[in-house]
Amino acid sequence: MIRFFHLHVPASAVLLLAADLALSFAAISLGFNVSYAPISELGDVVEVQLVEKVTFSACIVFSLFLMGLHYRRYIADLRMTALRVAAGHAVAFILLSIVFYLAQDVSIWRSALLPAMALTLVGTYLIRLAYVRIADIRMFKRGVLVLGAGAQAAAIDALERSGMSGTFHCVGFVASDCEETQLAGRVLSAGGRSLLALALQEGASEIVVALRDRRSRLPIDELLACRMQGIQVSHFATFMERETGRVELEALNPSWLIFSDGFSAALRLQRLLKRGFDVVTSLLVLGFTLPVSLLSAAAIVACDGGPIFYRQDRVGQHGRPFRLLKFRSMRVDAEKDGIARWAARADSRITPVGGFLRRTRIDEIPQIYNVLRGEMSFIGPRPERPTIVEQLRREIPYYDYRHAVKPGITGWAQINYSYGASLEDARQKLMLDLYYIKNYSLVLDLLILMQTVRVVLWAQGSR
Repeated sequence: MIRFFHLHVPASAVLLLAADLALSFAAISLGFNVSYAPISELGDVVEVQLVEKVTFSACIVFSLFLMGLHYRRYIADLRMTALRVAAGHAVAFILLSIVFYLAQDVSIWRSALLPAMALTLVGTYLIRLAYVRIADIRMFKRGVLVLGAGAQAAAIDALERSGMSGTFHCVGFVASDCEETQLAGRVLSAGGRSLLALALQEGASEIVVALRDRRSRLPIDELLACRMQGIQVSHFATFMERETGRVELEALNPSWLIFSDGFSAALRLQRLLKRGFDVVTSLLVLGFTLPVSLLSAAAIVACDGGPIFYRQDRVGQHGRPFRLLKFRSMRVDAEKDGIARWAARADSRITPVGGFLRRTRIDEIPQIYNVLRGEMSFIGPRPERPTIVEQLRREIPYYDYRHAVKPGITGWAQINYSYGASLEDARQKLMLDLYYIKNYSLVLDLLILMQTVRVVLWAQGSR
């Protein structure tokens, strides 16, 4: 993992991005040479038409990133990967067309552009095919020795088996007398060896302390000896946060929250920067989506003649209520009994037009008004209804911490988890929201904004 602006970036994502850059630059260079470069310049792949090559490469890589093609979870299915690669190149072609129209000095002839795009289309898919084939090879993963064999250790074992991380492999588990062993088949026999000797013999480059009760039971001297030998020592919560992009509720305690790095979203400078980001982004999106908004309003009226907008009480920053504005997607009498409910799959309350608005997230556009008023942010945890919040506060520990920042139209939980319609969904999304709050930066906001394009295009998590 690479730490970048509070964000944990998998090394594999960086390698895939670098490979895409190299491929796209080589493809457009070959396209230029085959198309119209003079004989004397055929060997020059850098200086000739450099601006055009950089523009082409940037648009290709940016479009692939929008499709999520630098993340392991989105390229495991090779059939879907092929569709994402094709969609990414379609987006890249649109971007390049816009760039060429606005800056004709950097335009690329079709005789060079189309062959280059064909090469990157095939090449980027083959890169991911190769990645999927070699990513699970043990030698490419770092070895992790887990101190503990109870519930927390079982969670690490489950993560390894799921393949969702793919950056580590457990070399073994060291049982403790203070908890019941849940991984009997994978527990290492110390045989009088120290923790350092075990780690060196098993090829571990990291030790994860996964003990629920660590008071007076940690082998401090042995862990320090491992640290002095260059072996990384990590807390279970920190390890899981890094590998999964979420904060594990079961491992949280007040001291970890107090002393852990991050939680900078509440700082004055960060608040000012985020507010500026919200206003600029909202105005741009509002202008870009104005034609869509007008058509949506007309369709809603034509569908059942009811009101265009739907206003609903939601809980905002620090628990303050506000009125959320959305395009109406349900029948006017959807909650005539006054009981708040999560939307279900194939919900009979949703109108035909409303179903389309929800799948495409167009119903969210009016919330830009809430952002401009300062009640919401463009990026943040989704705001819930007061009655639902009261229920979740009772059922889920640390739930109120998600109200430390302004709620958002899109967010880390929305791009990484499907629509939440149960208590367990709410727990999973809270872990993602806490990760966002803890690791907030403008770079993370930009990442979420770009990945929202993928969520909208593939209708992920809509209901």
